[in-house]
Amino acid sequence: MAIIEAKTEPDEAARTPTRRRRGLWASIRRAPVIPLTIVVLFVVVSLFGEWLTFVPANEQNLRLRFLPPAWLDGGDPRFLLGTDNLGRDVLSRIIVGANASFVVTMSALAFGSALGSVIGLTSGYFGGRLDSFIMRMADGMMAFPLVLAALLLVAVIGPGIYTVVIAASLILWARFARLIRSEVLSVRERDFVKLARIAGASDLRIMFIHILPNVLNSVVVLLTLQLGFVIIVEATLSFLGAGVPPPTPTWGQMVASGRTYIDTAWWISLFPGLAIAGVVLSFNLLGDRLRDYLDPKLRQL
Repeated sequence: MAIIEAKTEPDEAARTPTRRRRGLWASIRRAPVIPLTIVVLFVVVSLFGEWLTFVPANEQNLRLRFLPPAWLDGGDPRFLLGTDNLGRDVLSRIIVGANASFVVTMSALAFGSALGSVIGLTSGYFGGRLDSFIMRMADGMMAFPLVLAALLLVAVIGPGIYTVVIAASLILWARFARLIRSEVLSVRERDFVKLARIAGASDLRIMFIHILPNVLNSVVVLLTLQLGFVIIVEATLSFLGAGVPPPTPTWGQMVASGRTYIDTAWWISLFPGLAIAGVVLSFNLLGDRLRDYLDPKLRQL
């Protein structure tokens, strides 16, 4: 039996990397193609939108106002998705408007996740009254209406991209802090953390060198799941006039401007709304797939 065990253990160790590679490849193959395509298209359009439009997004021509999409009667091939009430190309404005959503989303997630991770790491590691105070503050931030917070910021500093980023970050940091704190409470009791304390490692070194790498998977998953949330936040605030001000086109602003003409020129609001729904749904589906892969309990090889 001893000989058999000696042969079996190396074989199992040799198979482990192969199984991991097969698991990763299987996850990639099972990834939803349409959502992945939409996300890649969103990123490309956000970065290079100005060079992908044939008609300037803010070019007005009142003689061409309310043109329907090109495949309908009265449509113009130059304006594939029609024109709005000022004769501006709807497709060009959707393409250029993706940049605002992308910038706001990346900025808010970068700031909110970094701040929330540090706060959650500190709260979970030290515990006690500090932990209670931080968690109650996080609960208060998550309970505070986001739209009301944005409107207050608009009244103080005015509408703009920074207002949207700050408003979204005020909610995001609390979500990240609560998640990281719960992960740290478990990790800090493991043997390698206790050994680091015995070896004389400082609290900062234990937190950022030993604990943080073990909770990064949760941070990555939450990041992907919050992408759609931030896009919805930006679109909502732009719809209410508390987001990025004109003339910069945004999807929420386009939906708001077209609601007055929804009976006669439905395309002005419909296509930006579809863009919002498609991108948010795609990010959520990919976030779920990433969570399934990174969580050993949910992973299916």
